[in-house]
Amino acid sequence: MINYKNESNEFLVDLYFYYRGNIERMKNINSNKKELSAGQREKLLSTLKIRFEKNMNRHKGFVWNKVQAKLEANAEKLWSLNEMERTGGEPDVVGHVQKTGEYIFYDCSAESPKDRRSLCYDRESLESRKEHKPKNNVIDMATAMGIELLTEEQYRDLQKIGNFDTKTSSWVKTPSDIRKLGGAIFCDRRYDTVFVYHNGAESYYAARGFRGLLRV
Repeated sequence: MINYKNESNEFLVDLYFYYRGNIERMKNINSNKKELSAGQREKLLSTLKIRFEKNMNRHKGFVWNKVQAKLEANAEKLWSLNEMERTGGEPDVVGHVQKTGEYIFYDCSAESPKDRRSLCYDRESLESRKEHKPKNNVIDMATAMGIELLTEEQYRDLQKIGNFDTKTSSWVKTPSDIRKLGGAIFCDRRYDTVFVYHNGAESYYAARGFRGLLRV
């Protein structure tokens, strides 16, 4: 004779674990979403506003309320800005594209962002190292953060609004013809002059990170 009571209990147990598993999966999905909590948003926006108002020479004629409205309408961009901030980039507005309405944020920390240093240039160069591999590479980290690596031209534009990397250096986007030959380029500022150098893409240094930009 079938024991319907036991069968019912087993069904309920199975159902419990099924729903619990789904809840855990949803928690994992939500934890991977590129979205800040209300507290994180408030803290970041406050930090950005203070920096914006303190450095008006970087964005003359711009109004913070308009910038904030763009940020509040795009949760994922706000998350990327928080990643820039979290890793020491001190992002700030440096431009505005009239055609698209986008505001341009650059990493404006005085020195190369401290938590983005000791990185080789890209995954290919990382995998080419047989030993003493760094923890990550510039291209993968920038992609994960949702930002673009500054080009040499953009880096020079940044240096027009202040003095950056006077003690450190920063990787910049390397032209494909240089990269194909195994190299990568980086920049710094010394003697009140911006210099561009080259290294093997697999190299990494404690005083070299990278600067990025975000379009919002």
